[in-house]
Order: sequence, then C-alpha cells, then structure tokens
Amino acid sequence: MTDWKSPLDILEELRRVIRLEGQAVVDLEQSLGPPFVEAVQMLHACQGKVILTGVGKSGLIANKIAATMVSTGTPAVFLHGSEAMHGDIGIVAKDDLVLAVGKSGESEELLALLPFIRKIGAKVIALTAQIQSTLAKSSDLVLVTPIQEEACPLKLAPTCSTTAALVLGDALAMALMKLKNFQAADFALFHPGGQLGKRLILTVGDLMRKGEANPVVHLQDDIRTVLCEMTEKRAGAVSVIDENCRLLGIMTDFDIRRVLEAGKDLFSLSVSEVMNAKPSWVYEDEKAVKALEYMEKREKPISLLPVLNRAEKVVGMIHVHDLVSRGL
Repeated sequence: MTDWKSPLDILEELRRVIRLEGQAVVDLEQSLGPPFVEAVQMLHACQGKVILTGVGKSGLIANKIAATMVSTGTPAVFLHGSEAMHGDIGIVAKDDLVLAVGKSGESEELLALLPFIRKIGAKVIALTAQIQSTLAKSSDLVLVTPIQEEACPLKLAPTCSTTAALVLGDALAMALMKLKNFQAADFALFHPGGQLGKRLILTVGDLMRKGEANPVVHLQDDIRTVLCEMTEKRAGAVSVIDENCRLLGIMTDFDIRRVLEAGKDLFSLSVSEVMNAKPSWVYEDEKAVKALEYMEKREKPISLLPVLNRAEKVVGMIHVHDLVSRGL
C-alpha cells in the first residue's frame, strides 16, 4: 500500500482516476459508428418497453439508464439479472427490447437469461467492453465500450468501464429525446415534484382558493360582513362581485387601514366607498408562475389576485403564499 505523506499525493491519485475515466469517455466517442445508430433506431422503433438488465456494478448502471430513459420519454424498466430467474423475467414481452449491460459479457446470471428472453421473442442489445464475449455473440446487436484499463489501483474494481457504460446510456437516452421531439413541457409532466414541473404544469386554478375558501362579498353587503369574510377566509382581502359573480372590485386590509388612518368612520362607509374598483386579476387557466411573476414584478408588488374563468366570473383568489408554498 502506498504510504502517502502529503496531500499532494492524494490529489495526484484523484487526478489519475479522473484522467483515466475521462480518456475512457474520449475513446468511447471515437469508437461510435453504425451499430450505435442502429441501436438508437431500434430503441426508437420499439413497440413495447426498453428493459435494462445487468448484475453487480453493471446492474447499477443499467438501473440508472432505465431511470434516465423513463424520465425523458422512453418507457423503460430495470430487470435485476439475478431476480429475473426467480419470476421477474415475467415482465419481458415479445415487443420489448432488452439492453443488457455487462463489462465482461460473461456473468452467469446475465447469460442464463438470454435463452428465456429468446423464447419470449424480445430482441437483445448488448452493452459490453468485450466484443468476443458470450453476451456479445448471443445478442442481436453489440455496442462496445472500449476500455484500456480500469482506474482501480488493482485494475479490478469497475471504474472506467462503468463510466463509459453510463455515458453511453445517457447518450442513447438523449438521442431518443430528440427523435421523439421530447420538449420541456413533456419533461415537466414526468417531473411534477420538481420546480420545473411545477412551473410548467401548475395553473392558477390548481392552487387558488376556491369554493368555500374563496373570499367574496356583494356590493350591497356592509363593512361588518366584509370584515367577517376576510377573517374567516384568512386571505387579507375579498373580491366584490355582482349577482352574476362578475368582478366589481377588491377590498384588502390595506384599503381598510387607509380609511382608518384618514380618521374616517369605517362602519359608516359602503363597500363601494372603500374598495378598489379597478383591481388586477388573473384567469384560472393561466400558469401559476406567471401570476407569481406578475405580483412580484409590478412597480408596486401585490400579494393576491382575484381569479376569473373565461366567462369573466369570479371563481377564486390566489395569494402569493399559495404559490411560494408550492415551490414556485
């Protein structure tokens, strides 16, 4: 074992590993040719799902490739090479395409699957570092990841080989994205929990306060009714509507403070004398993030907006807290 006496020795080892794995990626790029084009075409034409399989470190890489494909528009699933022989192979159908990942191409668990995959009728693409391996010879198409050496000091632990396989998996998934014309909105649909998904998918109607939670009063209501509605709904404002639910104005706690600061008798005034008769508002089918941007980027930022449907009727109210709390 090397007796490292300086942090410089550690840095040099880190650089060595990164350099070797980087070279593996360069070698992979230079090795690309017709089989890789054919692989993308086969994956794109697949009428079923793409099944990624492998064991050990290659299995972990296969699992990640499956996850990347699923999230970018290609139906895919990971099949554990060992568990497959105990019932999980039942997930494979004749219209599926199996992408088998194995550096040596000689893993017994992986090879044991092939006859049964053949019986089912699915095609197999091998992703391996050994073109003369049993896996390669038993597959319909072979993608070779040329590896000069592993970065492991003992030349044993998969390092360069797993890096190359992972990069190739990403490359296949990205090429499929382009062929499928997979757009940001599609990505967002598959990632509803992330910020991008929320920004592209959620509408004002998804987040607004509606139904019993929607604070509204009528023009003829008195100020006490307004205060009760504002308190009960905890919105800090009410939409003022007519008998057809059309927006006439908005009254906020700011409007009330303004009256009190002026020394006026609040309860002697009508709703029309206190409300803002020209309020800003938003449609329920507009993107929620657009409403947030509008509220924040105004010359005088506001914290809430009445929400209308396309029939111009008040259907809710959206508060900036509703938007921020959802990660927008």
